[in-house]
Amino acid sequence: MDLHVNLRSRRDLAGQIYRELRAAILDGRLRRGERVPPTRELALRLEVSRNTVSAAYEWLTAEGLLAGRSRAGSFVQGEGPTGAGRSGGRGTVRLRARSIWNTLPTPRAPEPALAHDFRVGIPDAGMFPFETWRRLMARQLRAANMPATYAEAAGHPGLREAVARHLGVARGVRATAEDVLVTNGAQQALDLIGRVLIEPGACVAVEEPGYPPPRLLFQSLGARVVSVPVDAEGLDVSALPDDARLVYVTPSHQFPLGMPMSPARRTALLDWAKRRDAVVIEDDYDSEFRFGGRPLETLHGLDRSGRVIYVGSFSKVMLPSLRLGFLVAPPSLQRELRLARYVSDLHSQWPAQGALARFIDDGLLARHIRKMRREYESRHERILERLTRDFGDWLQPVPSTAGLHLSATFRHGSRRLEQDVVARAKAAGVGLVALSRYYASPSVKPGLVLGYGAVATARIDEGLRRLRACVTAAAGTKRG
Repeated sequence: MDLHVNLRSRRDLAGQIYRELRAAILDGRLRRGERVPPTRELALRLEVSRNTVSAAYEWLTAEGLLAGRSRAGSFVQGEGPTGAGRSGGRGTVRLRARSIWNTLPTPRAPEPALAHDFRVGIPDAGMFPFETWRRLMARQLRAANMPATYAEAAGHPGLREAVARHLGVARGVRATAEDVLVTNGAQQALDLIGRVLIEPGACVAVEEPGYPPPRLLFQSLGARVVSVPVDAEGLDVSALPDDARLVYVTPSHQFPLGMPMSPARRTALLDWAKRRDAVVIEDDYDSEFRFGGRPLETLHGLDRSGRVIYVGSFSKVMLPSLRLGFLVAPPSLQRELRLARYVSDLHSQWPAQGALARFIDDGLLARHIRKMRREYESRHERILERLTRDFGDWLQPVPSTAGLHLSATFRHGSRRLEQDVVARAKAAGVGLVALSRYYASPSVKPGLVLGYGAVATARIDEGLRRLRACVTAAAGTKRG
């Protein structure tokens, strides 16, 4: 390995080398079993005599930190305590970030999967065609398919064309490749939109309850974020603040409650945006999985004035770890959004973009979606049936015919009951999410959100049996 040794003067050279290597071993930069450079090589690099380096190695060997192996070299023998000295020598001055970062919550670490995993937003990785994806990626990693320079900020041309065709067929979105910008997931798409449109102090409206990451993102960009309530028809347009510059909505499958925005509300929202000179972000995060009823036209499809930016990703239909998403922008913002992408991280991983383009063009994405739609519909129906039959005294399911999760509100009970049920469920090996997590205001409607992407069909009944026992115990405790 290339080992950095800093010689601050030409005095006591062997001592300086010894102390640098000793510190690297004790603070964990050099780990047990790693080979240090040969004395001749390190001496040439540092422009010192080989005897000087040999003396430093001998001192370290005497302390038990290095060990020589015949014809193999010298290897690290000792090690420091875990995490020791990781930040040593970096100064004690406390640098201050912008004050907004002190108001945002620290992200939760991903929780390990439980035996009965009803967590939200996780697709079934076990049904993903990994072997097919591996072959497509291998093809893209050939020299002929790998650009020797940085690539286009808007994304792989083939993927942009494939996404435009896919959206036109599957969602009725009128778009060309020029309208599509490839991103690292939907969250980066929102970040680019915010960079382009949000002035410090500008008002941004989001749904309540709603998906937390966009709210936090807009706040971090200096926006004044206002929560707008949703009801059985979706976002309450009449409650939008007059000065909102941007409105973020999930009209196809409101997150987390699950109802679609009614046609009347869609029309009202577009009319409002036109009157107020506002922009609407339509997050169509899992609309591919629709199980019943006529598909509603997207806001983008209804928009005639170019005020809707359509955002989506492949995290739910494929895998979140691929980090591939997109936005469909009106011509008036395309230059600025591409520039924002250029100055942020330039472009997404090129081989994965090329592989996804082929995955779509060969009909493999449509086939995978059809297979997963059947599977998720079966799980959705099973959970809804059990909730209606076994939880009717406590929970009221929210009507939903799409997506990877469904919600249920408590008929009677408080947030304390909700939190108690979630804690008991976790202890019983059942993973799920409290509905209150998705509210920004103190006024919440307690309930549970159950995902069915990560839970195997065979585990649903047992998981819900355990959950029922937890609800029964928690409700009895609260009455007592």
